Amino acid sequence: MNAEANDVGTVLVIDDNEANRRLARATLEDDGYRVVEATGGAQGILAFEEHKPDCILLDVRMPDMDGFAVCERIRTLPGGRETPILFFTALRDVDTFDRAQIAGADDFLTKPVRPTELVVRVQTAVKLRRTSVELHEHYDLLKHQRNALLRVQLQKERLMAFVVHDLKNPVNAMDLFAQTLVREKTLPEEARATAGKIRNEARQLNRMILNLLDVSKGDEGRLTPKLADISAKTLLADVMTELEAQAKSRNVRLEYVADVETIRADPDLVQRMLINLVENALRHAPRESVVTIACAPTHDGIELQIRDTGVGVPPEMREKIFDPFVQVEAGAERPVTRGGRGLGLAFCKLVAEAHRGSIVVEDGAPGALFRVSLPNDA
Repeated sequence: MNAEANDVGTVLVIDDNEANRRLARATLEDDGYRVVEATGGAQGILAFEEHKPDCILLDVRMPDMDGFAVCERIRTLPGGRETPILFFTALRDVDTFDRAQIAGADDFLTKPVRPTELVVRVQTAVKLRRTSVELHEHYDLLKHQRNALLRVQLQKERLMAFVVHDLKNPVNAMDLFAQTLVREKTLPEEARATAGKIRNEARQLNRMILNLLDVSKGDEGRLTPKLADISAKTLLADVMTELEAQAKSRNVRLEYVADVETIRADPDLVQRMLINLVENALRHAPRESVVTIACAPTHDGIELQIRDTGVGVPPEMREKIFDPFVQVEAGAERPVTRGGRGLGLAFCKLVAEAHRGSIVVEDGAPGALFRVSLPNDA
């Protein structure tokens, strides 16, 4: 059954994973497509010859024939050159992308794929199959440009993974050596204090590296919280302990209030989010002032609050400061630049949204008040 008998179209799903086939079937059938399944490469080729589908979703890793071989074989069959083939794979790397292009792929989707994105990609492929030759030429140009952009994105992800991996080891070594010097009683007090500052900066750099990695994951929709029940008091106390030396060096006092017992969230992500927010507050808090961390219940979850008494954030910048690499420019009425270190606040927003929550900044009258809302069923 092909497009002439079915106005929407027939999609052939070739994947040895039953869960993947079931998800694709449910998603596409909800949009009106007829779905044919094949559990392997050889079966997929037979199904193509029998059903003449309007589009093919093809997995890369399969036990009998891999997706590249299946794609090359289908391209040699009658109707195979015109049928759009969308590779559907968990292998997100440049080498896999390049091999898919060489094999004759029309599109490249990485698992897990959002249902909406899957439907849109299939719709586009099926509609383009029915267009004129002239439109196909325009499409080929756009596809070439899109593929070039996707390849650059994959190269960027590979580079970022290398950078994060290569930076973490020396930074952790710096932290370890600094700890050793801090504990060395034979050193002068001034030398140990300097080693303590080196340790603080090393730990801060390590958090920035992790933020960079997580912001990259968030851009791809791959930042997934690992939920657990966290003691609110322990969480806030640990954040204060982590930043105690920084606060003391700035002559700022840290205080916390926990009006809830537990928080349902990812312990590592939420702790790093709070550390970023408190670090941001410390950078802008006046000397001999107080930075407060609080956790309060709401009607559908909890709210984390970080308050300082610094220059605050202008109303027109209160949404923009959560964008990557954005800072508030210093102005005549606000002599201090307000903002994070490039990715800190962007990371905080990603963590809140990954928990299906939100983050806002308000006038603290004076200063800034950051509110992070997390639902109970995050």
